[in-house]
Amino acid sequence: MLQLKVIREEKTRILQGLRKRNWEGAQLKIINEILALDDQRRLNQKELDDSLAEANRLSKQIGPLMGQGKSAEAEPLKQQVAQLKEQSKQLEERQRSIETEQQELLYAVPNCPHKSVPKGKTPDDNAVYRPWPSPMPVLHEGAVPHWDLGKKYNLFDFELGVKLTGAGFPVYRGQGAKLQRALIQFFLEENIKAGYEEIMPPLLVNEDSARGTGQLPDKEAQMYACERDNFYLIPTAEVPVTNLWRGDILAEKDLPIKATAYTACFRREAGAWGAHVRGLNRLHQFDKVEIVQVEHPDNSYKAHQQMIAHVARIMKKLELPYRILLLCGGDMGFASAKTYDFEVWSAAQERWLEVSSVSNFESFQTNRMQLRFKDSNGKIQLAHTLNGSSLALPRIVAALLENHQTPEGIRIPKALWKYTGFKMIS
Repeated sequence: MLQLKVIREEKTRILQGLRKRNWEGAQLKIINEILALDDQRRLNQKELDDSLAEANRLSKQIGPLMGQGKSAEAEPLKQQVAQLKEQSKQLEERQRSIETEQQELLYAVPNCPHKSVPKGKTPDDNAVYRPWPSPMPVLHEGAVPHWDLGKKYNLFDFELGVKLTGAGFPVYRGQGAKLQRALIQFFLEENIKAGYEEIMPPLLVNEDSARGTGQLPDKEAQMYACERDNFYLIPTAEVPVTNLWRGDILAEKDLPIKATAYTACFRREAGAWGAHVRGLNRLHQFDKVEIVQVEHPDNSYKAHQQMIAHVARIMKKLELPYRILLLCGGDMGFASAKTYDFEVWSAAQERWLEVSSVSNFESFQTNRMQLRFKDSNGKIQLAHTLNGSSLALPRIVAALLENHQTPEGIRIPKALWKYTGFKMIS
């Protein structure tokens, strides 16, 4: 959530940023509505403060008059105090109404893109930040996409998933299940070596947690809800992990905080199905290892680059061709100020697949969560949060199977041998 003070003091910058997100007309008017409500809130608060102060002043006069037996003189004052209390009650109700309306509008406004974010409306407008420098893999004659490899080597089964749950819930088995487990262990250990603390969070969160990281109200339609208990299945470990520090005031010396977590992730992906998302390309349930940082505002963009370099090192160890995109304003997530996407080349499908988004949210999430720190001067200010996939498994598995297939079987990258216990799937 954007800070109200920032909207008021940097209105021009905020409007320019929202235009990068292709906000126009009625959408941009929300900013003026927020500021108008804030003016009303300030005026109403002054009127409320004045009313309470006057009631307090008159009340102090009543006691001495009653003590002197001057009840007749005290009676008009009592009536005025009663009127002022009723007036204050109405003003308090109006204040709550104004604040609620203002908060709902603030929740509807996405983060303001960083000045370096390019303009654009669709993924086609994203900038290639780091291209793949080498030739793409050339597969042997008869190479097939991962969904055929899965059937051939009995690695995963979509039909069993439909039997148990429905479409988008595959069953992994045999070497396919071992490969999943190996990748999770590999990702976690790489992250831990880079200074991230391993966390094992719940897979369900409450409404405050979902709102804190920006999933609510923006992505409510994409989340699975347990309505009876008012819980949500997590779409990513970012949600519970970042909320670990919701409402906290940290010491500056404790920054940065670095955490990593493996979780299953759940997404309804409403309206996202089609031929282009066949196989493991898009699922309702999938495994992912996440990295999260809570940073000092002065250091967050340096940390952002370090996270990108960390994910790139992992990609190299998997021996996969990849590229990095800088997302345009129209393709960024609701809460992000700046996002880089990692895409891996799917050799059999001959297309790029997104496997990681590394984002800096600046103070957007921490303002919602009131996640703050006390600096060396004793000033309390909002921290910055960042997160990235390190990595999302389904498309990594798809790319590994397709890029490393040979006539003899599927070659496992050397970095995974100690985790899989085998060097080939055959």
